[in-house]
Amino acid sequence: MQARHSNSLYKRDARPEFWQLSMRCCVLAGSIDVAFFFIFLWLGSPILAWINVISVAMYVCAYRAFVHRRNRLGFALIQTEVLVHAGLGTVLVGWESGFHYYLLMFIPALFVSTRARIAWILAAHLWIYYAGLYVLMWYMQPLQPISSNALLGVNIFNLTVVFCMFSYLALFYAITVTRAHTSLSRMAMTDSLTGLFNRRQIVALTEKLLARHHRCPTNLTLMLMDIDHFKQINDEYGHDVGDRVLVTVSQHLQSLMREQDFIGRWGGEEFLGVLPDTDLEQAAETAERLRKAIQVLEIDNDGKKIQVTLSIGITQYRADEVLSNAIARADYALYKGKSSGRNRVEAIQA
Repeated sequence: MQARHSNSLYKRDARPEFWQLSMRCCVLAGSIDVAFFFIFLWLGSPILAWINVISVAMYVCAYRAFVHRRNRLGFALIQTEVLVHAGLGTVLVGWESGFHYYLLMFIPALFVSTRARIAWILAAHLWIYYAGLYVLMWYMQPLQPISSNALLGVNIFNLTVVFCMFSYLALFYAITVTRAHTSLSRMAMTDSLTGLFNRRQIVALTEKLLARHHRCPTNLTLMLMDIDHFKQINDEYGHDVGDRVLVTVSQHLQSLMREQDFIGRWGGEEFLGVLPDTDLEQAAETAERLRKAIQVLEIDNDGKKIQVTLSIGITQYRADEVLSNAIARADYALYKGKSSGRNRVEAIQA
């Protein structure tokens, strides 16, 4: 039962950007129908004028449906309004009025709002409706014809509206795709909890540095850091507090490192720092500064202060060695530091 409910919520909330766009389209289309009301009153077509009043009411209802996340109802109201309005406008004024342009707006909307198979079926029905309306107007005259100049003006107005809406849709989808790509790239590169680089990304960045290192030899130091007694924090305060400790420590470590350095979450409570153009002595000074900063750090837990310490193992990269060997050496240095009492910096010569 709960699984079905969760699946229902997922379907209802799917493609949230599209439904937000639909709400904006309701406002835009309602505003256009208000303009049409006055246009057709001025042209002496009261039936078409009052049809737009009904259209505005339908867009208001559709907007409220989207606000309450009744997306299917909202889309059905928009679909009904456009189909009926386009058909009536064409039959009353003529094909040359351009009301049929609005039917084309449904083509991208169908494929975004429904599954592909259903979208193709609906698109086929839309084509039949569109073609049928076109053929119908070959054999009948408009029921409420307007002057040729007015007809041209209505056509240009409808063409302009549809042109602008298609342009807006294209821009919207381009921005949405770009944002989605950026978000996926960020998710692929960073740790979801701490916001630091994840293990895969920090290895990739280090490999790039090493490629440059081989072309132009320079100092590169690795720094493996571990929060002391972190399991006890989880056991005593719970994993939520443990996560808060991880986030706070990672933020402080990142803020204290140089701009050219980078740091990532290596796993669990371990962090890997990569320091380009840094020899072992300079790295030891940096590591000691980080250790002291974390030692005095206080993390609030409902009024109670939690303090943690950091053990750090550092080593310098050897020319032409495999990266995993250098990391293993830094890990051994970290192990030595923990074995010697924790809350200390231990270095191993390259």
